[in-house]
Amino acid sequence: MTIEFKASRFARIKSSDFLYHFRRDKVAMVSFAVFMALLVAAFLSPLIAPFDPYNLATIDILDSELPPSWLDAGDSRFWLGTDVQGRDIFSTILYGSRVSLMIGLGAVALQLVFGILVGLSAGYFGGRLDNLLMRIADVQLSFSTIMVAIIVSAVFKATLGADFYAQHAVLMLVIIIGLAEWPQYARTIRATVLAEKKKEYVEAAKVMGFHSPRIMFRHILPNCLSPILVISTVQVANAIMSEAALSFLGLGMPVDQPSLGSLISMGFSYIFSGSWWITAFPGLYLVLLVLVINLLGDWLQDVFNPKLYKG
Repeated sequence: MTIEFKASRFARIKSSDFLYHFRRDKVAMVSFAVFMALLVAAFLSPLIAPFDPYNLATIDILDSELPPSWLDAGDSRFWLGTDVQGRDIFSTILYGSRVSLMIGLGAVALQLVFGILVGLSAGYFGGRLDNLLMRIADVQLSFSTIMVAIIVSAVFKATLGADFYAQHAVLMLVIIIGLAEWPQYARTIRATVLAEKKKEYVEAAKVMGFHSPRIMFRHILPNCLSPILVISTVQVANAIMSEAALSFLGLGMPVDQPSLGSLISMGFSYIFSGSWWITAFPGLYLVLLVLVINLLGDWLQDVFNPKLYKG
């Protein structure tokens, strides 16, 4: 029975419209393949990277600012060259992308929790609670995400101290970016809830005596998954870009804990002195990562909106 159930479930997934459209869209397939390759490489960086940028025993200051191996004066050990500390650029990109992805995924998870709670409550109960929550979201949206993140990070540094902030930089950035961008989820989920709560299945649940939390989370929320999935892909890319911007401004990851943003920031002052690879390669990696995520998000939006999809 279990084997038959699993087989039938796999058959339904294989014949689903989602997978059908995915197979027909070459851009989506290539973007997904590239994203999975980058994701696997990031989280398996200790196994893939030829050097450990955290291990001082493997770093030699005499190897600093070596160009890529295919250029004159390049070293065959360092395919993409080295930075000012003598660290292998390829290894730091792999380790840095893992940090950036952890921050991006963690921040989106926090945004999701806040956004679902606020959006469901505002859309389902309406009235004064809806007005209050949406006005708070509107006030925050009137400021740019980076501005809110800069203010929150500055407050955290002043309150907790620079040393504590540096030791828990990943957690701090997850909280900062999560608090800065939750209104995007709240507004999207609220709009979906306003449409769903008028449908018959919600009225039937009320007649059966179900409590509001059960109706909200067991009945309405599953029908909001499509817009949540679409906005999540966009928000992951935004969170990664926000981390890179904050690290570039000196409010993100410290220099000794490489992320894509801190790598770009560290090499920016050397780009005009000839060591362009220190910033160029992490920057290109960041552009590629954000690009494939945004392409997947655009494809998901088209698939879940039949009026837009033309595949």
